[in-house]
Amino acid sequence: MAAQSSKVRGGSVQTRQILASAGLGGIAGIIGYLLSFLLVDGEARSVAIEVADWKLVGWYFFNGHLVDVEATGSIGEFGGSETINFIAQSSAASAGVIYLVPPLVLLGVGGLLAARLDARDLGEAVFAGAPVAIGYVVVMTVGAVLTQASTEASFVGVDVSGSIGPQFLPSVLLAGVVYPLVFATVGAIMVLIIRSD
Repeated sequence: MAAQSSKVRGGSVQTRQILASAGLGGIAGIIGYLLSFLLVDGEARSVAIEVADWKLVGWYFFNGHLVDVEATGSIGEFGGSETINFIAQSSAASAGVIYLVPPLVLLGVGGLLAARLDARDLGEAVFAGAPVAIGYVVVMTVGAVLTQASTEASFVGVDVSGSIGPQFLPSVLLAGVVYPLVFATVGAIMVLIIRSD
């Protein structure tokens, strides 16, 4: 009976640890976006696209995860698309810093979790860092949807439409899953290495 009670408590502790990691993953996504906002809000206002500043900053943030923004448009039956990297096209030095924001925030969160959860071996460090992806993918998925912008009009019987926003699959898979799995886990392992010295 005591062994069964211990297993239940152990399972509960592991569930709480996963939830804590996932929660911090969501917070990491929000912090990364806010840091990006501080870095490029002024420049985002100068971009010649009629869209809310917070969406433009979101596009920079996704570019910081190596996710391109895709612009599509059509006039009548003719259409096309192109990808845009606002950071690469920017002349502001602060824009390039956004490439460092996601890795640094995720390394910090992974390290914080490993220290807080007292990870003592590689398995525990991975267990602390990897679930960060659960919360991070939620934030990145919601962000990819919310930062989409589209317009439709009709002139002299000809339909005109356009949309712009982060490419959805790379937003979810690359930004939402790969980035946190790699960087949060590496952050947790770094803390383990530092503690073992």
